[in-house]
Amino acid sequence: MPVHHTLRRAAVVLLLAAATLYAAPARPAVADEPGWTAEPAAGAAATTARPYFYLAGAPGTVLEDRLALANTTDRERTITLRGADAYNTADGALAVRPATPGAGAADTEGATGATGAGSWISFGAATTVKVPPRTRAVVPFTLTVPPGSPPGDHPAAVIASEGGHDVGVRIHLRVGGPTLAALTVEDVAVRGRGAAAVIAYTLVNRGNVALTPEPRIHTEALVGEVSDPPRGRTPPIELLPGRRVELTEPWPGAPALDRVRVTLTVTAPGGARATATGAHWLVPWGWVGLLGGGLLGLGATTAAALYLVRGRRPEPGPAPAPDGPPAAGPTTPAPHHELTGAAR
Repeated sequence: MPVHHTLRRAAVVLLLAAATLYAAPARPAVADEPGWTAEPAAGAAATTARPYFYLAGAPGTVLEDRLALANTTDRERTITLRGADAYNTADGALAVRPATPGAGAADTEGATGATGAGSWISFGAATTVKVPPRTRAVVPFTLTVPPGSPPGDHPAAVIASEGGHDVGVRIHLRVGGPTLAALTVEDVAVRGRGAAAVIAYTLVNRGNVALTPEPRIHTEALVGEVSDPPRGRTPPIELLPGRRVELTEPWPGAPALDRVRVTLTVTAPGGARATATGAHWLVPWGWVGLLGGGLLGLGATTAAALYLVRGRRPEPGPAPAPDGPPAAGPTTPAPHHELTGAAR
């Protein structure tokens, strides 16, 4: 009996454990870490790490810097390096141009898919680097500014890739010459209403240097009072030269029914400033639809009632005969005799 009791308890414990495992939610698989890093190599006199490369020179200049690759795993890493153009996406984020499909290493002009400053970057024979386990490798590269390059900022990046994992290191490149900070604001509009309302607008960098625009919004209402949206954007975007971005600012204090006038003023370091205005009706179209549907239903009901009332009226019969003797019929006129002068 004790043996049977022990086996029964073991079976119950196993069943409970199986039920617990079945009921427990599945845990997502943890993605493998890349196992290596890429960053600007620190100089001999540097005390802090650099978050990006900063290079400056006149057209025709050859600039040099170094990229540090650190392998933190116990196996060798094979990392491919290339240059890339940086740009703004439609919503203001920074991105880099992808490599040309099937191009492989950036050993020929245009193989990286870059046509701007990214194509000016060269790693020489070190396009593909093998980094031993637990080792840090420093890879030099050059950036050759072509003669006749326009002055201003030319955004680029160094891209390190291995096994489908990419790490980008930003390059701030400024070509010597006159600089211009200029921007415009376009297409100011209000979307949504109430707490879900946003103010949408488009910014265009018309100059040749990168800008960090700061928007200020002032609103006016035709009937009621409104509060301005929160000031500024956190974090601010970096608008690259020649780029156009479409942005929105939340406006939780927007009225539900009113005509509003929105004035957007954008400033940026370097003296760039632009202003644009837009006027819009904020109408709760859901209420308008309900009201229109109610009026339409009321009109249909009224028309139906009038039709029924008219349908129940008696049709008119023949008119009754009047009292008294019947009226004499029409008399036949006496015959007319022609006068001829003859005796009768």
